[in-house]
Amino acid sequence: MGRALAEIHPDAHCELDFSTPLELAVATILSAQTTDVRVNQVTPKLFARYPDAAAYAAADRIEMQEMLVPLGFFRNKTDSLMKLGQALIDRHDGQVPGTLDALVALPGIGRKTANVILGNAFGVPGITVDTHFQRLTQRWHWTTETDPVKIEHVVGALIERRDWTMLSHRVIFHGRRVCHARKPACGACTLRRDCPSYGIGETNLEAAIGLLKGPRVAELTELALAS
Repeated sequence: MGRALAEIHPDAHCELDFSTPLELAVATILSAQTTDVRVNQVTPKLFARYPDAAAYAAADRIEMQEMLVPLGFFRNKTDSLMKLGQALIDRHDGQVPGTLDALVALPGIGRKTANVILGNAFGVPGITVDTHFQRLTQRWHWTTETDPVKIEHVVGALIERRDWTMLSHRVIFHGRRVCHARKPACGACTLRRDCPSYGIGETNLEAAIGLLKGPRVAELTELALAS
């Protein structure tokens, strides 16, 4: 299934826009309870206004809150970013560290966020257990665990470490585009022969194709018709 996902989603990648580890850390913190698309609409102005850790630490709280209003929970997110900036200055000379232990010790950064940063900004393999990853790995019976850390360890034992980061992207892409939470496009899923949960969604091919989402619907349709 992992190999099939690589063929189904060759475009899989981190959908948060960033150019530095700090920008990715900030974008990932902001992505809580909102979409990557919405975060990407806000961050260009934010990154320009706050180019480094010192800028976040010294930010005017009201000004930053106003910039983050579209993302929801803007007070908490402002607080997290300001505290993150100060912690980076105090502990890491203003730089985002490249280890899991150092990252999870920072304000606003949990294990999931740390793995996103490590995998995409530092090239250190990591499994990102978001809602899509948790839902799909349970549907596929890769694990029965419900705790994200336990899911990370179980799936990590099944997959080569070098593939952890890309596997995360591919599973998340599949969850967003094909295997939806409420009505998965089972009939148009090229994993259907290996999926133990086939049939919980729409099995009619034509109807299932209508449920596909994302910029590659045409390609996903072709794969469904050929499989």
